[in-house]
Amino acid sequence: QVQLVESGGRLVQAGGSLTLSCAASGLTFTRYTVAWFRQAPGKEREFVAAISRRMGSTFYADSVKGRFTVSSDNTKNNLTLQMNSLKPEDTAVYFCAASAKVIMSQVRSHSEYAYWGQGTQVTVSS
Repeated sequence: QVQLVESGGRLVQAGGSLTLSCAASGLTFTRYTVAWFRQAPGKEREFVAAISRRMGSTFYADSVKGRFTVSSDNTKNNLTLQMNSLKPEDTAVYFCAASAKVIMSQVRSHSEYAYWGQGTQVTVSS
């Protein structure tokens, strides 16, 4: 049974940094694409970043490129999102997701991910 558990969300001031973690069980990271999505109140869930050892690539939304870094520790099945230069518009619930089947052209589509965590709240104050 696949389980994803996010942690690290909190209130932070604009310009600050935050690290989110996602602990995964029941899957092998090297065979999955694992990603971060976020959802702000009243908005659709949007792609943030992904890493795929299977595809040998990382992917970022344009809105976070250069500020956020996604990484994974395959020995511990842990996914990390390092967020720097945070902005109020980064405020959202951040979700960890995993997929064994997503192809490169669909990696930003939340419907391609079968497994999801419960989310962790990130609030950036101005």
